[in-house]
Amino acid sequence: MAETAERRFAPLIILLLVAALVSTLGLWARERTGEGQASAAVATGGPDATERIEWKMVTTWPKNFPGLGLAAENLSRYVEEMSGGRLTIRVYGAGEIVPAMEVFDAVSQGVADAGHGAAYYWKGKVPSSVFFTAVPFGMNAQEMNGWLHYGGGLELWREVYAPYNLVPFTGGSTGVQMAGWFNREINSIDDLKGLKMRIPGLAGEVFAAAGGTAVRIAGGELYTSMQTGVIDALEWVGPYNDLAFGFQEVAGYYYYPGWHEPGAMLEFIVNADSLAALPEDLQAIVTYAARAVNQDMLDEYTARNNAALQRLIDEHGVQLRRLPDDVLQALWEGTRQQLDQLVAEDPMAARVYESYRTFYKGARNYHHISEQAWINTRDQVLGDGEY
Repeated sequence: MAETAERRFAPLIILLLVAALVSTLGLWARERTGEGQASAAVATGGPDATERIEWKMVTTWPKNFPGLGLAAENLSRYVEEMSGGRLTIRVYGAGEIVPAMEVFDAVSQGVADAGHGAAYYWKGKVPSSVFFTAVPFGMNAQEMNGWLHYGGGLELWREVYAPYNLVPFTGGSTGVQMAGWFNREINSIDDLKGLKMRIPGLAGEVFAAAGGTAVRIAGGELYTSMQTGVIDALEWVGPYNDLAFGFQEVAGYYYYPGWHEPGAMLEFIVNADSLAALPEDLQAIVTYAARAVNQDMLDEYTARNNAALQRLIDEHGVQLRRLPDDVLQALWEGTRQQLDQLVAEDPMAARVYESYRTFYKGARNYHHISEQAWINTRDQVLGDGEY
């Protein structure tokens, strides 16, 4: 009986042994194939899923500061998620590795792989850089994005930064900013004379030409500087950021419109050698992650500014004021003079300005019958009513 049972189950036992052998061989082959693919990737310069790269990013903002400071954190998160952890970016706030105003040099020299800030901070080193952040009475955020991404602006920006071993990317826009915080009322252009104001870029030179004193101070020092009287006025961003910094505690007058920065564009800068060392797919991830952060920042400011403004007025008693027309006209005339001087002194600035003004003319022409016409129309039909 036992011998009969053995004969009956022998084929089944053999079949199970063969299946186990095939399964084992299959697993072994898959492991070998994976190893071969990884080796081939290394040999051919293709992506290696086992490689891990870590970058350092320095910024001109306090760590995790709302809006501005979160752009770098968002880029870090997007890149890590999109790369499956193959590329990580460790973000350092202003002063953790280098002071805010040394970010450009730190990335250029390879102290850090990347940075986040504003191009016009580097005007003393790169005069044409002002066009890549904002110029007074210039393009808004929508127009700046159009010029940079489809009007040749980004190509010029990269040409300007190439001698410094840097590759710039758009790094977010705040939209139209506020004219700033003042410790006294501004009723005429004469009220600017003798006023010490934190205001960088070309706008600072316009302000100085109008009789004021333009001071360049990093964001983290503004509250104390205003509180102690080092400055009499400051511009930073707008309600969302200004409320977070507590400027309503050191100044009572909040002026608009932001003549100096109608569409402030920030920048990600990457050390050219660090970027070139990445596999092509990681380079693409950095590119598209930066583009996503760029749009996300504008979305956030659009969503949060009004609520912050209402808090400043309703809870803190801030006096919201519009700059007088004659003050704005005088500032425009000063802007015209400073632009003429800038392009006369710097050939690259002249090239960038020609591209900028050509695009601006076309965008403004169309916006007369599109964006501007629609805003005027809705104000006309809605008035102070609700939609």
